[in-house]
Parts: sequence; structure tokens; C-alpha cells
Amino acid sequence: MKKFTKNVLQIITGISTVATLCAGKAMALTVQEGAEAARADSMPTELIGPEGVFTRITNVVLYIVGAISVIMLVWGGVRYIISGGDSKKITDAKNTILYAIIGLIIAVLAFAIVNFVLNAIGSVTTTPPPSENAFILFTQFIG
Repeated sequence: MKKFTKNVLQIITGISTVATLCAGKAMALTVQEGAEAARADSMPTELIGPEGVFTRITNVVLYIVGAISVIMLVWGGVRYIISGGDSKKITDAKNTILYAIIGLIIAVLAFAIVNFVLNAIGSVTTTPPPSENAFILFTQFIG
């Protein structure tokens, strides 16, 4: 009896899954249509690109990381000045300065890489690939 109940439950689950998938396919929106449906009036329309949401978010986060790195650099300098010749405090202050500089370099590089990638993704969506351009030029040349 347990095996029969288990089999019936599996059949019902399978039928339900197929029905859900079929209904989902019939009602599915494209990604852009879904984004447009979820967008409020004052929200930006672009997700990727120079004015896109992802660009704005990453820029703000990277600016914050850069600001924290500069603050830590100043804090390490203050610690170095007030160390009073204690070798342990001097070492700690130098480490703070070193790690702040490394953090600042990483923040600048991350900013550059993220903007490069987002601009590259944004340009891919607005222009056809080079192979299509070559094909269009070739067909215009022949015809």
C-alpha cells in the first residue's frame, strides 16, 4: 500500500510540474518585458550602460571603498606620528598605511574594471557583432 501511495504521489507531482511549466511558458514575459513591468515611473530604464542602474550602484560602492581607504591612510599617518618611537606602534602604523594603499589601488582598479566591463556589455547590446556588420557590407557590395 505504501508503494502504491508513493507511485500515485509521484504521478500527481509529475502532472502538476508539467502543468505548471506549460502555464509558465504561456504566461512568460521576456526579460525586458519583466523589467518594464516591475519598473516604477521614476526608475531608470537602463540596467547596463553609462547611465544604468548597475553602473550607479558599483560606482557608489567603489567610491565608498576608496573613501575608507583614504581615511585609513590618514589614520595610519596619525598613528605613525603619535607612535612616540615605540617600534610596535610604528610597525602597526606602517602596516595600516601599507594596507590602506593596497586597498586604494584595488578600489581604483576595481572601478576601472567594472566600468570597462559594464560599458563593454552595454555596447554589445546596442550594436550588432562584427560578423553581422561584415555580412551586411558584403551583401551590399554584391547586390
